[in-house]
Parts: sequence; C-alpha cells; structure tokens
Amino acid sequence: MTPARRGPKADQRLGRAALATALVFAVNGFLLGSWVSRLPATRDRLGASAAELGLVLLTPGFGSLLSMPFSGRWCRRFGSRVVIATTTVTASLALVALAVVPTLVALGLALFVWGSFYGSWDVAMNVHGSAVEQRAGREWMPRYHACWSVGGIAGAACGALAAQVGMPLILHFSIVAVLCTALVMVALRSFIEDRTASPEPALAPVAAPTPGAGATLDPAPGAALDPGTPQPPGPVPGPPEGESSPRRDVAAADIHSPRRKRRRRPARGRVLTGRLLLVGVVTLCATTLEGAAADWLALYLTDDRGATASLAAAGYAVFAVAMAGGRFSGTVVAERLGRHGAVRVGGLVSFVGVLVTVLGPGLVSVYVGAALWALGVCLVFPAAVSAGGEAPERPADAIAAVTTIGYGGFLVGPPLIGLLAEQVGLGRALLVLLVLAGGIAALAPAVRSRRPQPVP
Repeated sequence: MTPARRGPKADQRLGRAALATALVFAVNGFLLGSWVSRLPATRDRLGASAAELGLVLLTPGFGSLLSMPFSGRWCRRFGSRVVIATTTVTASLALVALAVVPTLVALGLALFVWGSFYGSWDVAMNVHGSAVEQRAGREWMPRYHACWSVGGIAGAACGALAAQVGMPLILHFSIVAVLCTALVMVALRSFIEDRTASPEPALAPVAAPTPGAGATLDPAPGAALDPGTPQPPGPVPGPPEGESSPRRDVAAADIHSPRRKRRRRPARGRVLTGRLLLVGVVTLCATTLEGAAADWLALYLTDDRGATASLAAAGYAVFAVAMAGGRFSGTVVAERLGRHGAVRVGGLVSFVGVLVTVLGPGLVSVYVGAALWALGVCLVFPAAVSAGGEAPERPADAIAAVTTIGYGGFLVGPPLIGLLAEQVGLGRALLVLLVLAGGIAALAPAVRSRRPQPVP
C-alpha cells in the first residue's frame, strides 16, 4: 500500500517537529554531561573515596531501569510531550539537589530519583522521534542521537570551564537546570501528537427489519413505551447467529444486566515478540560495546600501551567524535544501504575496530581502531529504537523495552569486562567484544525497516 502524498504544510510541520526533537535530545545530553563533568567537585565536597563514589554512581542506573519499562505506557496515555515536560522539570530540580546533598547516602537517593526521571525522559524523546520519522518516512533517529552526543560534549565542556573558574556547584547546576527547562519547553511547542488510544471493539451493522419476520420498528423519537407491555429484546451487537456469535438470550443478558460488563476490553497484543527479542539482543551487544569504550579505552591506553593521561584522554575523544560524526551521516547511510544493511556493515566495522585497537602496533593504531570501533557501533542503537517503534502493537512500550535493554547493557556490560580483565588482562578481555560485534552483524535483519516510503 502506497502512503498518501503529503502537502507542503505537513512537510514543514514534520521538519519543525524533527528540529524540536533534536533539540530535546541535545538538552538531555547536555544535562548528563554537566553532571559528569563535576564529579570530581562532588567527590571532594563529600570527601568520598573512589570505591564509595563508584557504588553511589550505580544508583541512577537502577533508577532508570525501574522507571523506563513504565514510560511507554505513560507516553501512550498522556503523549510524549507531557512526559518530557514533567521529567525535564523534575530531573532538572534533582540536578540542583545533587549540589547540596550533605552525605553520600543522600547523594545516592538523589541520584536514584534523578536517574528515574532521566530514564523516562530518554524513553519519551525516543518515542516522539520515532513518531516523527515514521510519518516522514525517513531514517532520522541517528541524527537525533548525534545531537545527544553533541549535547553531552557541550555539557562536559561547559562543566570543565565552570570548574576552571571555580564556579560553585549550586550556581552551575542551577544555571543548567533553568537553561535546560527553558529550551525543552520551547521545543515542545513544535511537537506532534503521538498519543495512542486503545481501540474500541467494532460493532457489526444490524440488518434492517423485514416485514413479516416478527421484527419491530423503533418507536418515534419522544414516544413513551407502555411499561405494562412486554418489549422484545433489542438487536444484539456482533455477527449474525451461527457465525461464532453468542446465543441471543446470553448476549441480551450481557447488555441489559447491570451486573455484567457492557463490553469486553479489547485484547492487547504482546510487546516482547520474537522480533523484538532479537532487536533487544542487538541493542545489548551495541550498548555493551559502546559502554566498554567509555569505561575501559582510556585505561587500556595507560595500562597496556603506556600512554600518558592526556594521550589516553585523547583516545576516548577520538571515539566520541567519531561516534557523533557517524551518527550525523547515519541518515544517508541507512537510507542508502537500508537500516539492516547499515547495521550489518556497522557490526563488521566495529569488529575490525576492536581488533585493530587491541592487536595493532603503536598508539596510532589504537586511535584508528577506536575511530572504527565508534563508526561501526554508532548506528546500531538508533536503528534498534526505530525498529521498536515499528512494532504493530504498542510501539511506545516496545521502544521502552529496547531502551531499557540498552541501559542494562551500559550498566552491566563494562563491569563484566572489568571482572574478566582481573583474570586475563584488559587487552584480552576487550577481545570478547569481537563476539558481540559479530552478533550484531549476524542479527542485523531483525532491525529491517517495515514501513513504506512516502511518495515524494
């Protein structure tokens, strides 16, 4: 079935909605980058050790994992605009609270609350991004995630500047909270409606009465019925008798008895279909690959390759810049190769990137490998979110499931790499990522696009 041709006004509205979505993604990344950049100041303010701070930093991940599965339901009921507005305000307020909490326990509780709202915000903006790209018939999700990466880099840079000039945490986080809230509220004005209502069960048309068949005509409007005269039962909704319909006496009792339900609630389809489970596996592999680079690439450069701290930081900077650049070009790549083709190529490129990073000679090979690693994995998570949004039943819940699995990969994958590194060394532990990259390439057909392209 070919979609209807869109008019210029519809294209302009979708274009504005896409820009607004990109802004919300960038603000989300900016908020996170601002917090991460001031972790040293937070540690010094509370006098925490590295181990204590590490345990506390697990709490926002758990908060996100608990709230994200419910976020799809909230988006279906209230729309992503309402969910984003609510979570932006609360996450911004929680960020300010992080600057004044007096103890590590209080910091952990505040981070748990902050992570809960931040995770729901993440789901809601992906739900809206999916709705916009589906109506436009374009692969825009990679660009949204590229804007998130740029926002994170900008937030970290502003945080570094604030630390350099000695700006107090409370002032810095208050400015960030006000700025983020204001920008999101402006962006929400251009959002499209993406709320989905539960479908009502359809009623089959009732055949017109035929003379002599014992059928009675409805009384004229305003005519009173004689309470003493027995009335025949009214027409029963549903197919004619003999075509899987209930007996007339049972169906009529269901309708007229106040103790019985008037209509059954429509059955809801499953969210975790076989295809979505495969998409979840692809997501888990991708986020583990990405999280391993964030947590271990700089340490690998210093411990295994003998790089200085600045050269190690430059290694992860190469990865982050390649990640953002690859996502900005992701729309062109995905539309030319197909979404599944781009993911398959990405899995193979990340396989080569990890191999070159670990086994290549010299520091230059590590930088080249890190760039290939990032370019390979950068499109996988956006592609998985787009695939979840095309679920025929409850797409918002499917996106929530995909993003929850993604956060699980970020939370669980890197620590497992660390445990393995204790036994075999960090370099050999990173080689396990080759299995994940190969899995992405093998399971790429799971994210194949299922929507028709619009008529230009």
